Amino acid sequence: MSDVTPIWLLLAGGKSRRMGGGDKNLIMLGDRPVLAHVMGRAAPDGAPAVINANGDPDRFAGFGLPVIADVVDGFAGPLAGVLTGIEHAAAAHPEVTHVISLATDAPFLPRDLGARLMAAVADGADMAQARSHGRRHPVFAIWPVSMGAALRAALVDEGLRKIDDFTARYDCAIVDFGDDLDTGLDPFTNLNTPEDLEMARHRLG
Repeated sequence: MSDVTPIWLLLAGGKSRRMGGGDKNLIMLGDRPVLAHVMGRAAPDGAPAVINANGDPDRFAGFGLPVIADVVDGFAGPLAGVLTGIEHAAAAHPEVTHVISLATDAPFLPRDLGARLMAAVADGADMAQARSHGRRHPVFAIWPVSMGAALRAALVDEGLRKIDDFTARYDCAIVDFGDDLDTGLDPFTNLNTPEDLEMARHRLG
């Protein structure tokens, strides 16, 4: 097994059209914003983490993390966020070997998500991503920092946008997760609509 030293990348760049616009990860769920639930479940205390978001970074000031905008112009989707995280890690955290990417609208994430993704690449895979109920979740994944140049070329030179089109070029391990024990929900349930938010509030009691 090889050493894996990660940084957590919180992807907060979605446009939230079905939620009426704005930052759905800042909506209150119980006594905390959705993003705080994501951080509390997925990123260990004290672990290096960064928020990827465009626009005014001050709206995330309460989380005490660096906020970095996409390094690729235009709304290029989550792959642009991943590239941003990789290039930030390479420049600011030379000790980091991998980036663990997370969507920030999934408040029921598995608490062992990072550990299990790290184990998959430590066992030899190029990268790894999560799966539940037979459905892959490409945004919830671990990426080697060494992949940055190849990802930039795919995004900028080829115009690639789909995560699956990029990961298909590599040995991408799949890590399966069951339902969240506390709520009975798929742990990758994300909040896209007001109805989703109301369901989440009900499940949290």
